[in-house]
Amino acid sequence: MLNLLYGSALGRMILKILTYPRLSSIAGKFLDSKASRFLIPLFIKKNNISLEEYEDEEYESFNAFFTRRIKPECRPVDTDPNHFIAPCDGYLSVYPIEDGLIMPVKQSMYSVADLLKDEELAKEYDGGTCMVFRLCVHHYHRYCYLDGAFKDDNVHIDGVLHTVRPVALRKVPVFKENSREYTILHTDHFGDVIQMEVGAMFVGRIDNYHQKARVERGLEKGRFLFGGSTIIVLTKKDMIRVPSSVFDKTRRGKEIPVKQGQKIGIRKR
Repeated sequence: MLNLLYGSALGRMILKILTYPRLSSIAGKFLDSKASRFLIPLFIKKNNISLEEYEDEEYESFNAFFTRRIKPECRPVDTDPNHFIAPCDGYLSVYPIEDGLIMPVKQSMYSVADLLKDEELAKEYDGGTCMVFRLCVHHYHRYCYLDGAFKDDNVHIDGVLHTVRPVALRKVPVFKENSREYTILHTDHFGDVIQMEVGAMFVGRIDNYHQKARVERGLEKGRFLFGGSTIIVLTKKDMIRVPSSVFDKTRRGKEIPVKQGQKIGIRKR
């Protein structure tokens, strides 16, 4: 289906309809309704989802299932202040931010300024590190704060909703078009860190819970509703160290599976 949508003139015509914000809103309301519950067992079977790690509950809608809560003991948070943790489950790619440019996903290159729509802010992250966490439908779709911090207000950027699957990247500048939301975290141990949530097709809502606030490491920051989604984390120069093997794997097009709360880097001393 993705090859059809992005690889043909007919598909791109259909895509214009599918990504129309009103249609996405209608689809979202349906997935929030009790009428969508019949989709849950079909979704579980198709994606081979195991529910052993998740809390037992009755789901009132498909989206209630999609954003199901995991048992806390299944996602322990590394509390060492020198350890930089993953804010979510997903597949991780890591890129150096060079000359204001990053390569957030295979086959496409985007500038930090395009992502943030703020050139001055983007310049502050030159020489830093960009981490891209790609979530698939079987992943846990809640995410947390990666360190204790004073956070700024959320900045929302409207966009056309597209899938974040790699096949889409050959035809459209995905992260320029997708709806996204970011905040600056003035962290306790890693300087100013930007955490951005990126929505995909039929994810009309990135549900972040807090505006300007004091937050703690591991506190739930928000959740994605239905659809594959992405979290992008930007750190400044000389703030964290990620193993060189991770950069090597990214250069070879290999993503690293990670879980929320696990160590993925360390603070530079």
